[in-house]
Amino acid sequence: MTPELRPYCLACDAIALLFQPYAEVVLHDLATETVVHIAGNFSKRGIGEASLLSEIGFSQGEAIIGPYEKVNWDGRSIKAISAVLRNADGKAIGVLCINADVSDFHAALRTLNALVRVPIDADKPESLFKEDWHERVNEYVQQWTAARGLTVSSLSRNDKQALVIALSADGAFGGKNAASYISRILGMGRATVYKYLSQGSAP
Repeated sequence: MTPELRPYCLACDAIALLFQPYAEVVLHDLATETVVHIAGNFSKRGIGEASLLSEIGFSQGEAIIGPYEKVNWDGRSIKAISAVLRNADGKAIGVLCINADVSDFHAALRTLNALVRVPIDADKPESLFKEDWHERVNEYVQQWTAARGLTVSSLSRNDKQALVIALSADGAFGGKNAASYISRILGMGRATVYKYLSQGSAP
């Protein structure tokens, strides 16, 4: 191994340890074009093997290569990135490759998507929602906040007052105990809700 590359072995070990078992870090010596250090090995490569740098499109003029995708020997999906290492004179002496196994994350995403996906043509059952003013209030609040780039938790006092007045104008307080429900979801007392309503109706 080129002596100037030895300090990078510790960095390879640290990265692999931090992200184990999902990261493999491979150090290539450009003087011999061989693998000189592997941390977190899951690719079953060996020290002294040919680097095969053509596989990552290595160019001496580059600094960072990637991120790019590849497939492990067992079919698992790998997200990789490579850094060209240079000495004090700027000469490229090595390549440090970080391979992240993202297969488990892809599987988790597929599971989550399956859980939250609702068919496009799936309508809400009329028998359940036609009298559910809670649902209508929830949708109204979500649409009102989204249109303004806000969330319920980030609403200021003035925002809450404007939202209460808007809800009132659209008849949201017609349901039984609506004021109590709206006060709970907006995180304030009923007295404050009634105060905003009276201010909104004042001439």
